[in-house]
Amino acid sequence: MPGGRRWILVVPIGVLVTALLAGVVTWAQGGNIQRDLTADARTALSQAGLSQGNVTFDGRDATLSGFAPDQALRALEIVQNVDGVRAAQLQGDVTPVAPSAPSTPPPTSAPSTSSPPPTTSATAAPPPTDKAGVQAEIDRMLSEAPITFVPDTARLTPEGEQAARTVAIALAQSPDTFRYRVTGHVGRGPGGERAALKLSRDRARAVARILTTNGLTAKRVTYRGLGDTRPATGGEEDRRVEITVV
Repeated sequence: MPGGRRWILVVPIGVLVTALLAGVVTWAQGGNIQRDLTADARTALSQAGLSQGNVTFDGRDATLSGFAPDQALRALEIVQNVDGVRAAQLQGDVTPVAPSAPSTPPPTSAPSTSSPPPTTSATAAPPPTDKAGVQAEIDRMLSEAPITFVPDTARLTPEGEQAARTVAIALAQSPDTFRYRVTGHVGRGPGGERAALKLSRDRARAVARILTTNGLTAKRVTYRGLGDTRPATGGEEDRRVEITVV
């Protein structure tokens, strides 16, 4: 009997030791990932001449701080493109990039003096200030002018880029306390789940970049990609970008 009791005690001790060792290994691997990503990100920033700021990692998510406002967006783009980085965000101010004004072709004929030209208002109606109202306005704008991409790429079409800029300018007038999440979705394709996830994340990042260069501060915008995990109707609506008030 004494020998049997000793055997019974050895079993739970062995399980506990195994669990502790597994936890130590997981912690060490996580630390290695963070150290490697930090080193890679700092190297990429240094090569671009942006070594005056700081970058830290929580797992695969990066946080940038201490960059000059006119260099912060460039630093964010560099870190986002480091292999293995899942998401990145900025702390501090950025200098917005104003959208370029479209060129106006010269008139082909002199305007008629028989009737005055139609008047247009240069000032848009103020956006709603409540969360539900802002979300409804976003949904309306994206329904009328969806954000579209060149097939199988994260490059926006001219129409898609204009749609994203229009939304960004409208949201820049919303309350400063509102934050926005950009979510990318794609349809099922031959590349499999991993390729779908990457494409959806790259598309969401492209839209988030337009929002943060047209009036919204970087700390108000996050992005993520869900691949093909949430199909809408099985058609073109599977390939979409959503913007949500959070």
